[in-house]
Amino acid sequence: MNKALNETLAAAEKRGFARDWRKSMSDNVAYALMVYTGLHIFLTVAAMKATGFKSMALFALVVLVAGIIPACRYFERRWRDLSDLDAHDPAMAPAFRRDQALLWVLALGLPFILTAGFRFLATMG
Repeated sequence: MNKALNETLAAAEKRGFARDWRKSMSDNVAYALMVYTGLHIFLTVAAMKATGFKSMALFALVVLVAGIIPACRYFERRWRDLSDLDAHDPAMAPAFRRDQALLWVLALGLPFILTAGFRFLATMG
């Protein structure tokens, strides 16, 4: 089994493709969390200044922990559990790109959606 795996990996390296989907998704999750957190903090502080809704920061933190981190862990876990052979399989590229795009749409979109929701709640109260 190890011999077959090593031969497959060596062939992938010769073709110039030895990407490990597990590591790539883990890196994407880490970067997405940093971007999400930075955007979320920046937008929340700006919304707090505009609305005076101080408890919004605590609620935003709860949303971050309760929703975003488990969602990101789902993406990472899904790719972490690949076998060594699948982790280097070029046929996994479309699935990886789909998950990568969804992860980044969430990381970039949710801070704006959450802030708009908080601003709406502030105007209602």
